[in-house]
Amino acid sequence: MSNPFQVPSAEARGPRPGLAVYPLPGRRGVRAAGEVGLTTRAIWEGVLEQAVREGEGVYHLELSDVTFVDVAGAGALAAAAGRLRDGRRFVVRRPPAALRRTLDLLWPDQEGIEVSAS
Repeated sequence: MSNPFQVPSAEARGPRPGLAVYPLPGRRGVRAAGEVGLTTRAIWEGVLEQAVREGEGVYHLELSDVTFVDVAGAGALAAAAGRLRDGRRFVVRRPPAALRRTLDLLWPDQEGIEVSAS
């Protein structure tokens, strides 16, 4: 299956962080693997924008294979959640600890994000 959101994890100059995103089977959402940072932010923001445009209800973000999300990536998630309408929300499953702390610290009242440890 082709993945329009994938960034290679290595270039000629050596390894670089990458982010791969795949559809979740059986639910609306994606599974991501890698890092969300400067080199992968456009992918992350594209995924979130697509989620905001899609239907209604819950959009799942399975992040158990994501090792790092920078503050700008957390901010993009909070901003996207703020654009959700009519009780919609992101369910973020097993995010990196730093993402959970950043959301709790900077966006504690963001109702559009539900973080699940399981």
